[in-house]
Amino acid sequence: MKPAGRTFIISGGCSGLGLATARDLHQAGAYVVLLDRNEDAGHAAIKELGEEKAKFLQADVTETSSIKAAIKSTVEWIQQTGAALGGVVAAAGIAFPGKVYNARTNSPVSMSSVDAVMTVNVRGTIDLVRLAVPHLINNTPFTADGERGVLILVASSAAFDGQPGQLAYSASKGAIVSMTLPLARDLARYGIRVVTIAPSLFESEMTRNLSAKARESLERVMEFPVRAGKPEEFSSLVMHSISNSMLNGTVLRLDGAMRMPSKM
Repeated sequence: MKPAGRTFIISGGCSGLGLATARDLHQAGAYVVLLDRNEDAGHAAIKELGEEKAKFLQADVTETSSIKAAIKSTVEWIQQTGAALGGVVAAAGIAFPGKVYNARTNSPVSMSSVDAVMTVNVRGTIDLVRLAVPHLINNTPFTADGERGVLILVASSAAFDGQPGQLAYSASKGAIVSMTLPLARDLARYGIRVVTIAPSLFESEMTRNLSAKARESLERVMEFPVRAGKPEEFSSLVMHSISNSMLNGTVLRLDGAMRMPSKM
């Protein structure tokens, strides 16, 4: 499927991996709808991309009503532009580090932090996808194979080799990995593909807060290249996943052969 002339919804679209994806899609001639809670970042992104083929919608993926409103606004915009919904990139995500037991405070991990991570990363992804899918199903097929759209999910290498303190984050990203195949099987009859990308350490809002000690620990186990991934390296894989129809029901590790260490 070619992205040009299609509309793509990107959650977490105003920073990091989401914004890099929006830039590449926009450059390829696609219309992009950026969902984000950060209004200032949203206005900055639209100022950069221009209003003709980019739209910012302030949305919170933890609230169904907020997603529904964003989908409604997207559909109304599509009716104006004539650019059918081509897919969703579910890039919104958070991480609250915390071991299951904290010896210093003699207390278990806070369930409020676990709930927050699971709500954004898992529930938010499923909710966005399920509300967008009916609009993809209604598309006239884009290709001779009958393709009607693509869903790009974002997991993490932590789904496979999570570190101490990544209990909730690894669980949430493991859920994204596990839902990939059944989601693809659910939607195969409609010509909708599902691809999950699992990046390792990438330059993003989330990793910017890492301590120097944590970053050095991760760099020691990098194979090649010995650096954090760049957002545009992530977005280039998104672009390939959109255009390559044989990518479906699969999880693509994007990690330069890096495996997370068990100790910092």
